[in-house]
Amino acid sequence: MSCTHVSAARLQPPRATQSVHREDCTQCFDSIDDPEGLNHAELHYKLSQHPLILNIRRTKKPKVERDEPPQKMSKLAISAETESDRYDTHTAVFCYDCGGKEIERTTGNLPEVIDGVMSAMTFARQTEVQAWNRKSTLVNIPFNLWLCLQCGNLGCGRDQFGGVGGNSHGLAHFDATQHPVAVKLGSITPEGNCDIYCYSCNDEKSDPEIKTHLGHWGINIAERQKTEKSLTEMQIEQNLRWEFSMTSEDGKELKPIFGPGLTGLKNLGNSCYLASIVQCLYSLPSFKERYFENVKGMPEVLNPAEDLETQLRKIGDGLWSGRYSRPDSDIVASEYSTELPHQKGLAPAILKALIGKGHEEFSTMRQQDAFELLQYLFNHIDRSRHPEGSKDPVSDFRFVLEQRLQCMGCKKVAYRTDVQDNISVPKGVFEPVTIKECLDIITSDELVEFKCKACGGKEGARKFKTFPNVLVINCRRFEMVNWVPTKLDIPIIVNDDGFSLDSYLSSGIQPGEEPLPDDAAEESKPAFAANEVAMAMLEAMGFPKRRCEKALYNTGNSDVDAAMTWLFGHMEDPDIDDPFVIPASAPGPSQDEINMVISMGFTTAQAKKALKITNGNIDTAMEWIFNHTDDNFEKEDENMAEASSSAKEDPGSKELPANFKLNSIVCHKGGSIHAGHYVAFIKKDLSHIQGEEGESWVLFNDEKVVKSGDAEEMKKFAYIYFFKRV
Repeated sequence: MSCTHVSAARLQPPRATQSVHREDCTQCFDSIDDPEGLNHAELHYKLSQHPLILNIRRTKKPKVERDEPPQKMSKLAISAETESDRYDTHTAVFCYDCGGKEIERTTGNLPEVIDGVMSAMTFARQTEVQAWNRKSTLVNIPFNLWLCLQCGNLGCGRDQFGGVGGNSHGLAHFDATQHPVAVKLGSITPEGNCDIYCYSCNDEKSDPEIKTHLGHWGINIAERQKTEKSLTEMQIEQNLRWEFSMTSEDGKELKPIFGPGLTGLKNLGNSCYLASIVQCLYSLPSFKERYFENVKGMPEVLNPAEDLETQLRKIGDGLWSGRYSRPDSDIVASEYSTELPHQKGLAPAILKALIGKGHEEFSTMRQQDAFELLQYLFNHIDRSRHPEGSKDPVSDFRFVLEQRLQCMGCKKVAYRTDVQDNISVPKGVFEPVTIKECLDIITSDELVEFKCKACGGKEGARKFKTFPNVLVINCRRFEMVNWVPTKLDIPIIVNDDGFSLDSYLSSGIQPGEEPLPDDAAEESKPAFAANEVAMAMLEAMGFPKRRCEKALYNTGNSDVDAAMTWLFGHMEDPDIDDPFVIPASAPGPSQDEINMVISMGFTTAQAKKALKITNGNIDTAMEWIFNHTDDNFEKEDENMAEASSSAKEDPGSKELPANFKLNSIVCHKGGSIHAGHYVAFIKKDLSHIQGEEGESWVLFNDEKVVKSGDAEEMKKFAYIYFFKRV
């Protein structure tokens, strides 16, 4: 049927900068390969009153049985199988204002719009291309033509390892003329995006005047169409081919398993650090209940791809519904093939892009530290808005660590507390140690620098004032060796039987103990608790402790590179070696910060609340306001005053016994935190699977989920341990 709403909508094909979520839904992991296709737009219609939707379905083509042998190749060639070779794609347009009926796809400019949607780069690939570190080694470059921007010479690219063609005539032209800059013709888009390479720098570059420079050689970029994959796209495809052994010690392939809670996450290219952390978190009751069992539908937001609550619920549904945990239909086991069919896996591209937005490292496609991501994700969730009656899942990880400080001269004492959500333990001295011995080290007495106003120095010891429901322990396995973060594989013995933390409970101030004077006790408090892993790495580089503390405090307390940059920029500060004390905190954001947000068109109440929640980050504050338009900002001052006046209870629990049992681990394979591969081992109840009984260790290696049985060796060398209170 024809539809009058098409002309009224004034539709335009998507621009290159627009996000096109063509392959999966922004609110669930249903994809174009499902029978109903991609058609979950009713909530968006309800909120936006945009009536027209494009339904996309993709079905696999049957394999063609040939009666005749294929045509003989006359020369060496590699023919890559395209999506159109494997699938038939079906599109249909529906209008909600016409009762949800299908309308003629030839109406108005619908053909142009549909073609634009189908040919546009998807959101997942777009974010990968934008984020990829373009300084990586170039691989798999196909035969191509490069135009010298200085003289107009046209030469082919370099010959690449693996049989990809190219005679390096572009490089030979540079050697002969020293004309350094060339552009890959097949990569030019009408928006001015293209591959530009400088042979002098031996690196890719950007050219803001590329339109003018190409126009000099008669090339009108508005008329160009991209015909070849860019170098960055080639990098991403190569990165996704990374393989990991999935065999047992006797050489047998590990058994894939399927079901709720056994859904894999696809590797987006160096995203294994994210997948391993997410799998461990969602195996715990706090995350499973918060984002799957105790939710009804999805939040009503206009842009679900930018809403953290929506994306965390989407992950919960994807991992625990069981709908997506099924063998990959593209792989068929047979007597001629030993390959066991695994899952396709869910692609957490939207979550990864949302978490990494604005972060210097997590926004890239490089490998990252899984423990740093865990801390960053906790901070993100803690700052986000939780619906009324919903519990912050990070609260299960919080506890209070109490430090007892005693002067060695007058024997007076002071107690201070810190709220934490993890513990970092030191490695052993090049010999196996138990997890209890690691805890003994961090809770033992130690001499600390302090001059008591009454008499002299003091010693301190740390104990648990409360215990969490989930104890996260990070094993500090990386040290600076010749200024390079290097991994040290020293075994830590962890038993499946669990252990008790009763003996580590602080007893508080004891009868007969005399407290230090208030001013001395206040001075004795460290200015802030520096990230122990980052602190150790900076000190190993030779920076003094006081400088390291200042650097971490001023750069977010997690990023070693940012802290180093701060240190080099403040070497000449006159107070750089003075004892560090935390600056007096203001009661809220400064008036200048508030005025800057107000100048963007927001109200005073909006500015105050957003700046308070985002710790004064103006860009993040404005983004937060856009994502929380339904928030009651006018009650901000009243709510803040009420919150500050009410006494907060200590997180965690003092109840005994405090017994903990290992629930999951994150393991790292490789010599550096910036290289290698992360996997997760999680203790799962497999009794719902036919032929399985009770609990067993399950290996989550990206999209591959297999029963591993024994994880003893991996437990010894884990990077992060998750212990659940039992």
